[in-house]
Amino acid sequence: MKKIEKIENVCVVVLGDIGRSPRMQYHVKSLSETRFIVDVIGYVESQPLEDLTCNPNVRIHPLSPFPELNLTNVLKYAFKTIWQALTLLMALISIRRPKFILCQNPPAIPALVICHIYCLFARSKVIVDWHNYTHTILAITSTPNAPIVRLAKIVERRFGQKAAASFCVTRAMQQDLLENWNIPATVLYDRPPSQFRPTTIKEKHELFLRLSKSIQEFKCSDLVLASESEIENASAFTVKYSDGTIKYRPDRSGLLISSTSWTSDEDFGILLIALELYDEKAIKNPKLYPHLICVITGKGPLKEHYRSLMKDKAWKKVTVITPWLENADYPQLLAAGDLGVCLHYSSSGLDLPMKVVDMFGSGLPVCALKFACLDELVQQGQNGWVFETSAELSDLIGKWFHDFPNNSLITEEKRRISKQLNEFQQLRWADNWKKIVLPSLELL
Repeated sequence: MKKIEKIENVCVVVLGDIGRSPRMQYHVKSLSETRFIVDVIGYVESQPLEDLTCNPNVRIHPLSPFPELNLTNVLKYAFKTIWQALTLLMALISIRRPKFILCQNPPAIPALVICHIYCLFARSKVIVDWHNYTHTILAITSTPNAPIVRLAKIVERRFGQKAAASFCVTRAMQQDLLENWNIPATVLYDRPPSQFRPTTIKEKHELFLRLSKSIQEFKCSDLVLASESEIENASAFTVKYSDGTIKYRPDRSGLLISSTSWTSDEDFGILLIALELYDEKAIKNPKLYPHLICVITGKGPLKEHYRSLMKDKAWKKVTVITPWLENADYPQLLAAGDLGVCLHYSSSGLDLPMKVVDMFGSGLPVCALKFACLDELVQQGQNGWVFETSAELSDLIGKWFHDFPNNSLITEEKRRISKQLNEFQQLRWADNWKKIVLPSLELL
């Protein structure tokens, strides 16, 4: 007789925008596909994945955002922390008692504190998913010895030690948690879900046509194709002929893609200088280097700052655009790109950029800013490249787009990269989660 598994309630806490917390959304999806009813608590500033919003096993409980107040930074932080603590506690009280709470860290204050207090009375357990450290992020805009940084470090250590289980994103973080805070954690590498995959030229063409309705740079202009059959439609990158054949345009621009949350742990000044150096090179050698369209996606506090810097650039061979894409379009755009750029440098040096995981899953080669444990994901010259300066990034971009789209000089390198990315795509999030996380949950 088949064993009937008991349906249980669990809770996932994201003290941030749920829609911009992909790893936690993937956790929720995986939990809901096993035997759990999932209450998700967090901010809904951008649309969560449809797999959550249309899932009968998932209930989203939006937190009220902190009201804008004209206060000093210290007072604003204090009142915001109190506000978050109270609204989170009220949300936890309103849900059915969960078997456990899976809490994202950072932020530790007040998320870890409130979750542990609630679980103490509700007789539930806390699981911490360590993405990074709160204290190292705070230290970016302060100093390591600032009172708030030291307080965050104490909270993370003490409440992290109380957790029933912990997961983390790298082996380096696993070692650091154990050696410095005596917190045993299981490494759960980010893996791309199924929507991040290579696409056909037909899918790319349809994407370009769809996006061209809102992105001027994707529209077809001055199409010159000698002695070809009649054209049915075209984008800036692709052409569809009347016989149904779809081809890349030989005169197309290179498509460079980056994504960001526009925060202080990503210095887009590095990319701007690299693009300026590329522009100078391309102007001198227009037949060897194509025009580049650089697409930077995402939302965040520093977006307008960098957009204002970009407006001042009088580039001739580079165009930068910063659209916001729907959840369904973002994976397809990655698969349609020619090269990806990641500027995440990690405040702790112990986490890895999920955007690179998404790019690899989509078959997009990546140039990534070097930091301590990046080699757990990006292997130089094997599945991507690393850089430390704008000049190095510009050289990598120039090498990849030299004599584009033919680029016979690095044909063998492209084959090697493609093979490595194909191997990376064999293990997806769902299978990895079932292998790593589910056995740990069964022991609780």
